[in-house]
Amino acid sequence: MAKFLIVEARFYDHLNDMLVAGAKAALKAKGHEVEVITVPGSLEIPGTIAMAAEAQLYDGFVAIGVVIRGETYHFEIVAGESARGIMALTMDGIAIGNGILTVENEAQALVRADPKQKDKGGEAAVAAMALLNLQNRFN
Repeated sequence: MAKFLIVEARFYDHLNDMLVAGAKAALKAKGHEVEVITVPGSLEIPGTIAMAAEAQLYDGFVAIGVVIRGETYHFEIVAGESARGIMALTMDGIAIGNGILTVENEAQALVRADPKQKDKGGEAAVAAMALLNLQNRFN
């Protein structure tokens, strides 16, 4: 049994609830322990994971958030930089599943967040578990 931290950028409550539910269900189905922490936005997720990894309290992480394109360039910055930060941490050997949705509109987010549809929260948890398994194999 491993201990996972779900780091969620809680901006769209109804969408986050579904993403977190999917991630929790996937992790608990495999017998893992799960905690959830909330941060202000998706840009804060990589830094929070880095701090938690440094503390060595968790075996793996799931990043949860929703970034919906708006009328400004802000979408590209948030989507790209949060993904870049997560990838950098993954390249440093931290097991992270990226469940930050980057979508054009709320309808797309709803389909992806819903555990009964695309279940991207659950998929991110599965990715985190797979990376943890690889980490354990190579260490």
